[in-house]
Amino acid sequence: MLDEQARRQFIDEVWRRYEEVQQWAIANWPDKEHPLSTSDFVEGRKEILGLGLAREARLSAPAEAEPEQGGAQYIEVTPAPWP
Repeated sequence: MLDEQARRQFIDEVWRRYEEVQQWAIANWPDKEHPLSTSDFVEGRKEILGLGLAREARLSAPAEAEPEQGGAQYIEVTPAPWP
């Protein structure tokens, strides 16, 4: 499939450029007391790898089970105060 091949080439190019920017950022980071590392770029790599997924797969988050299907009856969304 030409479409899939073009997508793969695009992702490979984005990955290569991201690696270049990452290396540049690590080498030129001005705060030498708190240097950057490759682990600071993990989320960006995850996003790039996500480009390989179908659009529907990227947009649909795994749904939690409804209460009648054994899911949580109540989900706490207010953070607890610090002890």
